[in-house]
Amino acid sequence: MTIASYPTRPARVIFNSVVVFVVFATGAMGQDKSPRSAKILPQQAPSTTDISSTASSANSNSAYVIGPGDLLAINVLHEAELTQKVPVRMDGKITMPLIGEVQASGMVPANLQATITAKLRDYIKDAEVTVVVEEIKSRQFSVMGEVEHPGTFPLARPTTVLDGLAQAGGFRDFAKVTKIHILRKNPDGATITLPFNYKQVSKGRNESENIQLQAGDAIIVP
Repeated sequence: MTIASYPTRPARVIFNSVVVFVVFATGAMGQDKSPRSAKILPQQAPSTTDISSTASSANSNSAYVIGPGDLLAINVLHEAELTQKVPVRMDGKITMPLIGEVQASGMVPANLQATITAKLRDYIKDAEVTVVVEEIKSRQFSVMGEVEHPGTFPLARPTTVLDGLAQAGGFRDFAKVTKIHILRKNPDGATITLPFNYKQVSKGRNESENIQLQAGDAIIVP
């Protein structure tokens, strides 16, 4: 019986070794999943970046200056006939019932609101007026070339070149990110070209190239 018992020990050792190996391998596979899932989050972040250049940004930003082409929603409390959406004409004015033309371009929403309220007091006692920028068309910039979503974007708040590229969804595969440039028109009508090297700026170098965009700027990604 002593001789018969010897084969069982190696078999038990082999079985235990196999169990230990399977448990170890299973644990290693489980540990390998979490780093991979964690790496996905930063890659998805640009697609969920709040492009925060909508009309709501203009209304939360008291410094936003209304310009020609903007669409305004004007609400006069308890006065349905006076509550309406009006575009700012190219001459910078809007037209409202009772008070006629009102200068809107060059004013922030709060100041235009106060102006309309003052003019309506000749007709409506204690008029309550709110002015909301529905669509921003006077201040825009564009992104063209090898980006995921080329197009025109509202410039509702201070926006850098990096911000603008993020709004365009990032680069396509063959984008020449070291040769990006910004086209800008000077007040005299001349167009200037400003260089932007994404690789350098994204590493904290040449930060002077990451300029604040101006209305009418075009970011070109070759």
